[in-house]
Amino acid sequence: MGRRILNHDIMNCTAEGVLGNHLYSGRAVGISDPEDVVMLHPALEADWDALCAHYERIGLSHSRQLVWDVCRERLREFPDHQPSVFFFGAEEHQMRPDSDWHGAVASVNCKNAFMTHAERLGVPVPVTRCFEDAQDIGEDAIATTIFPCYLKASVSVSGVGIFRCQDADALRRACGEFAPGTPVQIQREVKAESFLNLQYINDNGQVERLAATEQVLDGYVHQGNRHPAAHAPWEMVDPLADWLGETGMRGVFAFDVAVVREPAAQLSTGLSNRLANGLSNDPAKAPAADANGVEYLAIECNPRFNGASYPTLVADKLGVSEWLAIAFGTRHRCLADLDLNGLEYNPDTGTGVVLVNWGPIQVGKFLALLAGDRNQQEMLATELGARL
Repeated sequence: MGRRILNHDIMNCTAEGVLGNHLYSGRAVGISDPEDVVMLHPALEADWDALCAHYERIGLSHSRQLVWDVCRERLREFPDHQPSVFFFGAEEHQMRPDSDWHGAVASVNCKNAFMTHAERLGVPVPVTRCFEDAQDIGEDAIATTIFPCYLKASVSVSGVGIFRCQDADALRRACGEFAPGTPVQIQREVKAESFLNLQYINDNGQVERLAATEQVLDGYVHQGNRHPAAHAPWEMVDPLADWLGETGMRGVFAFDVAVVREPAAQLSTGLSNRLANGLSNDPAKAPAADANGVEYLAIECNPRFNGASYPTLVADKLGVSEWLAIAFGTRHRCLADLDLNGLEYNPDTGTGVVLVNWGPIQVGKFLALLAGDRNQQEMLATELGARL
């Protein structure tokens, strides 16, 4: 991989309500190499010296060649650098044209299209019905829906345009939230014991498995990721990943996968129970459970970096194999005030705290990687939380 120009600003692919989302470009620093160039929001300059001191103490190399500007037009100033961006959308394609990459992103960023590709390639998915227009969902469709379900905009980010519907009235109300002509899907709620994030990377013309992490949730809200995951069903989504690579997908991309454990009784009693669990009642489409009665269902593809990507790549650079990446709230508003004495990552022990999404500390939050086994992760989280 040659020199890169990294612009991981998320403002063209985020929900308006995400606090401090203009500060997320700082996540690119930890995954950069010294020969790279990193584009950062100018507000992050206030914490730059404190971040460099932290990374130097823990032995994390990174670029110091900076552009204090995240305007995508400036990607053109580095034609000999490979672009690395959070999301290769229309604006990025305009500045650094790559029709294959842009086409691959567009083809699976649409949830309805993802279902079509998954079915074509034999990848198991939850019971899902797709509609070209939310207004096409009539009483007949509502009457045959099994609740609870989710009504999802075919294209959405950060959970915007996704409604959990407990009954028919809730589904009717949710349909009214969409403008005419908006493609949507009704997806049966999956009773999962956990959700996985299976990441791939294609930097050299060949798709490779990157990491399987387990999502850490607070209710329905994503709080972080843990590695290693208890499950890693790569074979299930490999066909989709390989197809994306062949069509031009580059960089990091990932699949969200539900882990569904069927009780032994359900394995033998069949279809009505399968539907109740959000699984297909069509034996031809039913995924085979493993020896422990666990089935895996692909929920969606994120054709871009995601929250798990940055700690994954930082952990890889440090040689850390067991970690928890988790969001913290804090009263502090600058990195220099954050007391990490005695908690910072120690290369000799392979444990400790690494700052990953450090920029949003200016609005009272950040994301840190806690390296170590489960007990060490818990100790680090407790001690760090007490200092915030």
